[in-house]
Amino acid sequence: MARKKATPEPTSLVGQKIKAYRLEKDIALDAIANETGFSVERLKQIESGEITPPVGALLQISRALKIDSSLLLEAQKESLKKRVKEYTKRTEHYAYNTLTPGAENKHLKAFRVTIDPFQDHTGVGYHHEGEEFSYVLHGNVEITVGENVNKLGPGDSLHFNSGIQHNLKNVGNDVAELLVVIYSP
Repeated sequence: MARKKATPEPTSLVGQKIKAYRLEKDIALDAIANETGFSVERLKQIESGEITPPVGALLQISRALKIDSSLLLEAQKESLKKRVKEYTKRTEHYAYNTLTPGAENKHLKAFRVTIDPFQDHTGVGYHHEGEEFSYVLHGNVEITVGENVNKLGPGDSLHFNSGIQHNLKNVGNDVAELLVVIYSP
């Protein structure tokens, strides 16, 4: 009797895609690390599916691989539809839905981002070429851009240079929900 092949976990699908594109283009992990600012170890964790990168990291990785970011973002979107709770935990209390499907060749992309109470990104801050606009729909967040901490509540917004290291943190008791628009030249 043939054994049924196990379906890869959603996190590993994204990592597998990243690794496949990198190997197809014969790009070393060191080169991707230098282009993105992520350590080789962190990139290995992403490729192996140990961690799932947030949107900003996917944009940086796709730029370094010289591929359209939608190739990676769509894999995340499909995984999210199927397993929102598990996915949220695997992305370190940070989840997002693409609001601009079909924007593969566009410079502007929008996302609905949710962050669990009192959670933020772990590891390095994120940065990617372009601009970012964040609008808080619900909850209280801090968006740190470089050394500047911006405290935002419902109805507040922030527009900043996304090339500067930035971090998003929920500082409240409720799940925070934001509309995030990213412009990449």
